[in-house]
Amino acid sequence: MVSSTGFARRVMIAAAVACLGLAGSTGIAAADAKFQSWIQDFRATALSSGISAATYQRAFAGVTEIDPEVLQKAQFQPEFTEPVWGYLDNRVNEHSVQTGREMARKYSRWLGAIEKSFGVDRNILLAIWSMETNFGEIMKRDDVMRDAVRSLATLAYADPRRAKYARTQLIAAMKILQTGDIDRSHLTGSWAGALGHTQFIPTSYLAYAVDMDGNGKRDIWNSVPDALATAANLLRKNGWESGRTWGYEVVLPAGRKLPGGSHTIAEWQQLGVVRANGKPFPRGSERATLKVPDGRAGPSFLMTRNFFVLKNYNNADKYALAVGLLADQIAGAPGLRQDWNRPFTPITMKEREELQSHLRELGYYDGKVDGKIGTSSRDAIQAFQKQMGLDPDGHPSKEVLTVIRKK
Repeated sequence: MVSSTGFARRVMIAAAVACLGLAGSTGIAAADAKFQSWIQDFRATALSSGISAATYQRAFAGVTEIDPEVLQKAQFQPEFTEPVWGYLDNRVNEHSVQTGREMARKYSRWLGAIEKSFGVDRNILLAIWSMETNFGEIMKRDDVMRDAVRSLATLAYADPRRAKYARTQLIAAMKILQTGDIDRSHLTGSWAGALGHTQFIPTSYLAYAVDMDGNGKRDIWNSVPDALATAANLLRKNGWESGRTWGYEVVLPAGRKLPGGSHTIAEWQQLGVVRANGKPFPRGSERATLKVPDGRAGPSFLMTRNFFVLKNYNNADKYALAVGLLADQIAGAPGLRQDWNRPFTPITMKEREELQSHLRELGYYDGKVDGKIGTSSRDAIQAFQKQMGLDPDGHPSKEVLTVIRKK
């Protein structure tokens, strides 16, 4: 059921997008005029927050209309909509692990220095970098990276749910511009204004940004050492416990109801909880919280303090879990002992790429062949399944791959 507030917000966003893209020249002109009026009105707020008139003018030079794609992207956040196995399969896989290990070697000297300075495990930082921008690859894509000022102004003007957030971040973005750490043409970010290799929102940048390479600028867009050190600084200042893990995969006692909340590892052991790899827990006095993101039929975890510190980066259990699991595998640990409770037989990343290639050859898919199963891939799989008389569940399964290989 959609609340009246949510419905009104969607109507407003749809109307804004329609004015720009569908309503004709009169509608576009009216929308642009209102947006330009908003920009003029916001100037007083910015100046009273410490932004100079020259910085404000520089920030909004060339920003003439809202970005309709920002409003469309704001409607979909995979951390809260994808099933846990789908979210993890797209982010913790052979490709991300291999690339993480390559980056560990490439930046070994810097990672060692960052670990020494901030006490945050290098593999956690590599996993965050992977999650945020695929080790910087996403920053090369014009269809993803956007003008940060325009994106935030769009949300501030046209998205009531995010307007307060966007106004605050827009002021912070202009403060970054004012410091000279980055020039106007390179002040780019995600649709929500997240910046650089490790995707910091502007206020977090101002709070945690680090000049690790010592060139006088905190440049998380072009300096990998600055970006990784900035991520480490955020985690440290939010309570990261050096030398400790984020959590443990565990096996639960069959048929026994377990309590919620935080308990010591020793207390969990008394209840029959053991590590999935058979090893002993290193610290019985450490406190942990039980998480079963896919129900008791899927993998179970005892999450320690560092798991919740990771959520300061992105306040979603799936995100923090993906970072932890990917970090462990980059470090050389095996994958999960208990697989996710998927409703299909999974395939490898390479096989998913093969599936996408077959779907493209057959005319069902026109997206990127990267093994990541998003909306367009699921729609293509579903269309193929319907054509073949299969259950149209849209899953990248061994069963679908077997059928499509015969076509």
